[in-house]
Amino acid sequence: MKLIIGLGNPGQEYQDTRHNLGFMVIDELAAKLKVGLKFDKKLKSEVSVTMYGETIILAKPQTFMNLSGDSVAKIAHFYKVSLSDIWVVSDDIDLDFGTIRVRVGGSSGGHNGLKDIIAKIGEGFTRFRVGIKNETCANLPSEAFVLQKFDASEQAKLEDVTLKAAEMIIGSLSEGIEVTSVG
Repeated sequence: MKLIIGLGNPGQEYQDTRHNLGFMVIDELAAKLKVGLKFDKKLKSEVSVTMYGETIILAKPQTFMNLSGDSVAKIAHFYKVSLSDIWVVSDDIDLDFGTIRVRVGGSSGGHNGLKDIIAKIGEGFTRFRVGIKNETCANLPSEAFVLQKFDASEQAKLEDVTLKAAEMIIGSLSEGIEVTSVG
């Protein structure tokens, strides 16, 4: 069983922001697996359970980014998912836009959503970090940059980025995790 979580913020005002890239990847993954996500009040998340060689749980926590660990802990406990079978997809301000880095364990890298998850369940989960960094990122505080919508040049490439991330996840389900960085 795998629990695959995309991080983001709920609500219309955050829908197309950089910080919601994890949600976008989960939406792409759900489309590829032909499933829909439904809100589960008890788990504080949009959730879908499907089969892809094994049981796959897709989730988008609805607790806001900085409290993602609450929802992740509830889902992991409810479905009895071990830490090593939890995969988290997040944006990464330190990686160039479109770069994807896969890593098992480690620190939060300053990402508040990952920091909260680590505080609630520990470090041993897998991270799929998707880069959002661009030339304007140095001119803004990170809190402001991540809450901006993607610019026009990023919008043109965004579908390819989310598709590439979803395909990496599907490949990892079939072939196992390969710790890597793809640009």
